[in-house]
Amino acid sequence: MDQIKKRVYTPYSGSDEYCLVEGSSGMIYPGVRIENSSFPLTISSIQAAVCSCLANNDKPISYWHDDPEPELTSYWQAEYDLTKKDNAYAISQKLLFNPIDKKVPDFSDRLMDLCSQAITPNSNFSVAAILETERGYITGVNVEGSSWALGLCAERVAISRAIAAGAGDFFSMHIMAPKSDFCSPCGACRQVIHEFMPKKQIHLYHTDLQKSVHVAEHLLPYAFTAKSL
Repeated sequence: MDQIKKRVYTPYSGSDEYCLVEGSSGMIYPGVRIENSSFPLTISSIQAAVCSCLANNDKPISYWHDDPEPELTSYWQAEYDLTKKDNAYAISQKLLFNPIDKKVPDFSDRLMDLCSQAITPNSNFSVAAILETERGYITGVNVEGSSWALGLCAERVAISRAIAAGAGDFFSMHIMAPKSDFCSPCGACRQVIHEFMPKKQIHLYHTDLQKSVHVAEHLLPYAFTAKSL
């Protein structure tokens, strides 16, 4: 628990907000608050944990958090009828989800497989991402809910999982969106990617089986950064 708490990324508020979500499988998904220099793109700890659970084809059933209470807890509690646990022990004795895979994937095939796990009841538009980190490879798929604004794109699911897992430095990201003629991260994801890996490579896999490689900061020229605050 102490290790998870230390992994929050809150350079702007200093908050220690973190959360654990239990899936119906019995797996425990950690989430930490991840702030952005563009404040509206901050990911709350319960948002990160619930989306990680859903992206693993698991159903969130309960949660626990220490003070402070994660932002928008009431939304997630109502959205999935979550039960709040009274203490960390009741939830922390189960298996903690480890998103890190040390085996180098076949990116194209793995991304295509991941797209089938996307939670897209609103858009039916699947996206998958694989983040290469210091400790291994971490996947993400897009997750939608009744509030479009509170879901997370595949890129942000992968990044939030990596930070909660203490995955270390980020080296590259691979992204696929099979229904898009030209795969390209949305503006919100470009801003979040820029926060953590502005000079690293972003590999985009397109529907014609071609791939293009870009430097993250080139995808968001004149980005808003902490230096602007």
